Amino acid sequence: LLSATVSLLGGLIFGYELGIISGALLQLQVDFHLSCFKQEVLVSALLIGALLASLVGGILIDRHGRRRAILVSNLVLLVGSLILTLARSFIGLVIGRVTVGFAISVSSMACCIYVSEMVAAHQRGLLVSLYEVGITIGILLSYALNYIFADVEEGWRYMFGLAIAPTAMQFLSILFLPVNPVKLSSWDSDCQKGLIQLQDTEDRAAAKREPYKEKHYSFLDLFRTRDNMRRRTLVGLGLVLFQQFTGQPNVLGYASKIFHSVGFQSNSSAILASVGLGAIKVVATLVAMAFADKAGRRVLLMAGCVVMAISLTQHPLTPLSTQPTVSPILPALGAGKSQAGPGFAATRSFTKAFASTQSREVVPDSSLAQKRGLVGPAKEETVGSAGPPFGGAPWAEHMVLNWITLLSMMAFVSAFSVGFGPMTWLVLSEIYPAGIRGRAFAFCNSFNWAANLLISLSFLDLIDAIGFSWMFLLYGLMGVMAVIFIYLFVPETKGQSLEEIDQQFSRKRYV
Repeated sequence: LLSATVSLLGGLIFGYELGIISGALLQLQVDFHLSCFKQEVLVSALLIGALLASLVGGILIDRHGRRRAILVSNLVLLVGSLILTLARSFIGLVIGRVTVGFAISVSSMACCIYVSEMVAAHQRGLLVSLYEVGITIGILLSYALNYIFADVEEGWRYMFGLAIAPTAMQFLSILFLPVNPVKLSSWDSDCQKGLIQLQDTEDRAAAKREPYKEKHYSFLDLFRTRDNMRRRTLVGLGLVLFQQFTGQPNVLGYASKIFHSVGFQSNSSAILASVGLGAIKVVATLVAMAFADKAGRRVLLMAGCVVMAISLTQHPLTPLSTQPTVSPILPALGAGKSQAGPGFAATRSFTKAFASTQSREVVPDSSLAQKRGLVGPAKEETVGSAGPPFGGAPWAEHMVLNWITLLSMMAFVSAFSVGFGPMTWLVLSEIYPAGIRGRAFAFCNSFNWAANLLISLSFLDLIDAIGFSWMFLLYGLMGVMAVIFIYLFVPETKGQSLEEIDQQFSRKRYV
């Protein structure tokens, strides 16, 4: 029960810190007069800290133990949360976000490895997936608090400060758990204590022999053919990169912004739509948790990718042929069809709309049109476009657009939460030998955070350059490629002990 609590709280803190920026950004944009670039930096600062942690975290986890790594990360997170809560400048906010990012990255790696090593094979999928359930609950909680504090003066301080409570709870919980369940030289004693329940006497005997092999792994072994380590590294890197390149970080980090841009006019309504997104994510992750040890990892991963690809390629942010006056951002989105193709919408509008839209004000259409210099030409381009223009009732049309966008995003986050969300970390915590598990996990995690950083930093600029619809189509194609990769390379690990998985990799010579 205590292992489950640590896993759940670790995930909750991680999800909360990832999601809270979505609503806080709407207030920070006004309070600190943030440009588009500064908003991107603030969202991405957490990822920079996480990337730094993933470069050194593996050594900390392998040398000093999983439990100690979690305790240290909790202390760092408390410091980061205090910096954010008391911040008076943009630099202070960035430093706080980097500190928090460092802490949650170390914690995420240590929690998954710690829990995977403490439980029996038939429960491992359930309990490691519980970490992802914690993440989704954290995201939902962050969206709910975004909504509660949306109209409170300096509400962002409360949003950042409330992370202290679950951090303190996790710190206290883990004090009562045993030191490292797996030490490189003591698998046999840990098995006898019942911390790792092996399936039969043969497994137990194999586990006792393992330590002597495990001691000799070096970091460079990740890239060698010994024990098929190179293929394990390929599987790990492939999963974390596809997890990011399907666009999931942007759907979370910019959720309120995306909803704002398609006509959820006030901060509160945009954030409330994000709360709905968070609720769906929790439900989907609970489904994944229930089926992780039944359906298996491969099935859930492939099914999730297929649904993600479909929901993204069906994304409704395509151009409208009239110029409605519903939202300060929508006129530019709906200005017309570009000559580049039927899905080429929101050419240079979305990025500048972020910068020009004040959180609590509506910018008049005329001034927006002057700022873009796009409305006139775009209208001229629609003359020869195929299909009849929308007529008569812009409100009705945009209500439909709002809801289709919301449903598409809900389908996307549901699919992610069933597949890539929990299964990536579950597979990563299973496929490496104990002696190098921390460093291997950290190595893959560094690529995860680097890809996340790249995608988050480039999101607004890419929309600026190629348009919303092409952006989501690109993410959809990555989803299709991910299905092929999983089918070809990712093994099924359900119901196998960590030792059996290791032996399976060591015996087989994969293409």
